[in-house]
Amino acid sequence: MKFRLRIWRQADPEADGEFVEYEIDGISESTSFLEMIDRLNEEITVRGEEPVAFDSDCREGICGMCSMVIDGRPHGPQSGGTTCQLYMRHFEDGALITIEPWRSAAFPLVRDLVVDRSAFDRVLQAGGYVTVHSGPKPDPNAVPIDPEIAEESLDAASCIGCGACVAACPNGAAMLYTAAKVSHLSLLPQGQPERYQRVQKMVDQMQEESFGSCRNYAECEANCPKEISIKFIGRMNRDYLRAVLKEPTDRRGPMGSQ
Repeated sequence: MKFRLRIWRQADPEADGEFVEYEIDGISESTSFLEMIDRLNEEITVRGEEPVAFDSDCREGICGMCSMVIDGRPHGPQSGGTTCQLYMRHFEDGALITIEPWRSAAFPLVRDLVVDRSAFDRVLQAGGYVTVHSGPKPDPNAVPIDPEIAEESLDAASCIGCGACVAACPNGAAMLYTAAKVSHLSLLPQGQPERYQRVQKMVDQMQEESFGSCRNYAECEANCPKEISIKFIGRMNRDYLRAVLKEPTDRRGPMGSQ
């Protein structure tokens, strides 16, 4: 298979970026998208040019590092999967494929297709933990949990923090990410001591990180590689309102405003 690749190239955050077109041939339909980029970089390097910078790690749909917008869609045209799980058989032979980085003020560009997603880390660090004692490990069955609640918590916990929700949202909101991280702990007994403190701290940090406001477009759910439901956003909003009405810690306005 042969492809034309239109890739965003930018040497650093201060440099002017532009799309550069490349051609690549002899690609098998069973080649993954990242393997195709690897092959392109080999050819570019042989020509004495700078290879395309992009993030990847596990290449098994687990880590969320392989963040690219492909033909206008985060992680590409295949639903329910990451870029590393996308194969070239999902494209027509001879197709022109446009590849660019996540576009968000909260994810500043580092180089080419690489962005800084440390804003997610700061949101998680603000409250994504539970109180634990330092004594012996408790019996896993000591605290009964309804199977349906456990499954719902696991659904939220499946978030890999890739940032596709932010890249897909017209407002660049991080509500789905934050809601998933808040909800998977608030649903479990172990997460109750910090439940309302957690949601207030994480939402407040999210607002400080230049993420946009949620307007219920649901593009985040449609483009999430783990297909996490926006119902968790509703759950988070309810907990947040209860937190600020019960024990307000500052004078912030409604959700999404400063």
